[in-house]
Amino acid sequence: MPLLAVCPRRVPPLSLARRHRRSLYRARSLALKCEVSSPPLLLTRRMSAAGSLLVAVVPVPAPSPQLPVASASELETETAEGESGASEGLALERYTDQEQGFTLLKPASWPKVEKAGATALFQQEGKGSNNIGVVVNPVRLNSLAEFGTPQFVADRLLQAEKKKESTKSAEVISVGERSGHGGLTVYEIEYTLDSTRGGMKRIFSGAFVASRKLYLLNIAYSDTQEKPLDRETRTVLEKVLHSFDSV
Repeated sequence: MPLLAVCPRRVPPLSLARRHRRSLYRARSLALKCEVSSPPLLLTRRMSAAGSLLVAVVPVPAPSPQLPVASASELETETAEGESGASEGLALERYTDQEQGFTLLKPASWPKVEKAGATALFQQEGKGSNNIGVVVNPVRLNSLAEFGTPQFVADRLLQAEKKKESTKSAEVISVGERSGHGGLTVYEIEYTLDSTRGGMKRIFSGAFVASRKLYLLNIAYSDTQEKPLDRETRTVLEKVLHSFDSV
């Protein structure tokens, strides 16, 4: 009876098998390491640097090019009833930046000034600590809700303020949200800030995400015991806050 020749199954050399196992182990380790060390959302990193100006909250990285600003033709006078008689001559006019995609009301007497990191900054003449700043930066978010609730954002903002050496005290006054253009969600936060840099201030902050860009508004106004924020001026600043929106 003839013998059947059986071909032996080829088995990879032991050294090759070990190298294969080590390669798989390194691949799994690398994948796990990448997953764990993925950077947090840009909003998390930016909010941790919050300051009295939202210009300080989301600084533009040094390599970034100069952001475009609205042209003079995009600055239109707002004729809403009651705004022309605002306290301290704070008549409002509309400022729209079509390039960056946002709009808001601003005091007509506050000129626009250039500041590194700010998409737009308006200051009261003779008192630059009273100002309105807007910063726009890309984020990996479709809405602020993906980052957290308005209260969560307010808590993070106050934590960042209190960590600064110049901050003496900070306290949230109100937190809320509203619907903006196209139904996007806008967060609004009001708080007081007592600092060795500028004294006591009232801060109004607004934020929204549109087209994967984070839009931050910061309104800072003096609110000292000697000269507290009056009701008329507060009303004007609230109008500025509520007017912040996408275009």
